[in-house]
Amino acid sequence: MQQVERSLRRIWSRAQSKLYEEPKKLVALGLARATEERVGGRSRTRYTITSKGQRALARWVREPGDGPVLEFEQLVKIHFADSGTKDDVLTNLRATLAWVEEQNVEHVRVGRAYLAGEGEFPQRAALNLIGGRFLTDFYEMVAEWARWAIDLVEDWPDDVRDARFDREVMAETVRRAERISERVRT
Repeated sequence: MQQVERSLRRIWSRAQSKLYEEPKKLVALGLARATEERVGGRSRTRYTITSKGQRALARWVREPGDGPVLEFEQLVKIHFADSGTKDDVLTNLRATLAWVEEQNVEHVRVGRAYLAGEGEFPQRAALNLIGGRFLTDFYEMVAEWARWAIDLVEDWPDDVRDARFDREVMAETVRRAERISERVRT
């Protein structure tokens, strides 16, 4: 679980209870093996992949995965803010910035460790670079969006239902969305 916490938590969020169930399922399928160890005065289970598990993992990696799934509670609250106030929207936007800062502290620590030659998985450094760059771009995008939204919302009336729809901002948003399709095709 420590390995999952260090390596996957930021890209594949799962409840801790689910993380403890999965290795047991892999053992039952013959894809992993479980061995009991004593660490200090405590017992723990170490899971290792079997050769059958290695083959199954290689097959799984070859198949294209599904796209990202977005779960963003602050944005959901903003979506329903017509039942609240402008301050509620601003509170959630500021919480978003705080989330970015919190996530980025660990992200920077890991990146600096790799630069110093002290990354925890040096054999995976090139692969970790790809995911690390995604997270950097994602955190930057979320922070820039939240700052933009704060600037926009600060000029709104307290009752967000009275906020003015800005056609120019929507037109720019549509132009940007259209450019995304162009980038994907080139």
